[in-house]
Amino acid sequence: MPNLTLDRPPAPSRAGGAARRRRPRRPRRRIETQVRTIISPHQLNSPWGRRIYWAVLVTVIVVFTLVFVFPLYWMVTGAMKTGDEIARMPPTLFPAEPTLDAFAEAWELFDIGLLLRNTTFYALGGWLFAMAVDVTAAFALSKLRPAFGNVILGAMLATLMIPPMVVLIPTYLTIVDVPIFGWHLLNTPWALWFPAAANGFNIFLLKRFFDSIPRELLEAAAIDGAGPLRILWSVVIPVSRPILGVVSIFTIVNAYRDFVLPLLVLPDSDKMTISVGLSQTAGAVSQNAIMGGLVIASVPAIIVFFVFQRHIMAGLTAGSLKG
Repeated sequence: MPNLTLDRPPAPSRAGGAARRRRPRRPRRRIETQVRTIISPHQLNSPWGRRIYWAVLVTVIVVFTLVFVFPLYWMVTGAMKTGDEIARMPPTLFPAEPTLDAFAEAWELFDIGLLLRNTTFYALGGWLFAMAVDVTAAFALSKLRPAFGNVILGAMLATLMIPPMVVLIPTYLTIVDVPIFGWHLLNTPWALWFPAAANGFNIFLLKRFFDSIPRELLEAAAIDGAGPLRILWSVVIPVSRPILGVVSIFTIVNAYRDFVLPLLVLPDSDKMTISVGLSQTAGAVSQNAIMGGLVIASVPAIIVFFVFQRHIMAGLTAGSLKG
């Protein structure tokens, strides 16, 4: 019998079958998420919504500005008033006859020139000690990774939870008789420089910034033969100027506004800081002269803030994000 061959349809290839089995993709729907707010975006973009928004914003800014600036304004205007006007009830908001005599009187009565020189000397010395101790401690905790480094950092941060008045008496006793060495530091600048040297908050800020410095940069310096101190001085400190500026400002301002510790450890009138000197003589002068002395004492801190305010914000946020 002749062989009968049936013509079979060719088997579909895998690519063709897969193409036939594919279904056209449906376009994905975009899911729009809406944020629930008190005022909808449509209402906020309306003319009345924009007016209400700006009215609330301006009101809040003005109120908070007045709350913070009014004490400074009252101090400055009080120094420009006469003795009778500053004691008048109810008090006047603006001086009737502004005068600058209280500033000259306060400069002579309080000997503010000597007090400012003393305070500047203590502030600069405390700044140098704080930079030497805080920067090296933060660098060691961040990059050298010593044993029990986290425990040491936790102990430093724990000191921030202790009120300063609690450790005031132990600090005073330590200054009177330094353990082991037996030094007597009363009426010496060291009584203010040593307590200002170690600050847990400054060490924490510096460590957070040092953590954001790429480790490859330090390893490249180590390959070139640089030791830890050389790396700190030539690599870490030049790129850490923002946070170093912030710590410097905090240290200097704290030295100008500190009152209790200088009152205890510097009883000699020739070595007092400006805050202590003003308080010691305040009972023997008029109120407008006291106001004038307070204004003069506030000028250095205000100048430092306005000059370095951008550096403060840049330094506080510089090490917060790693990119």
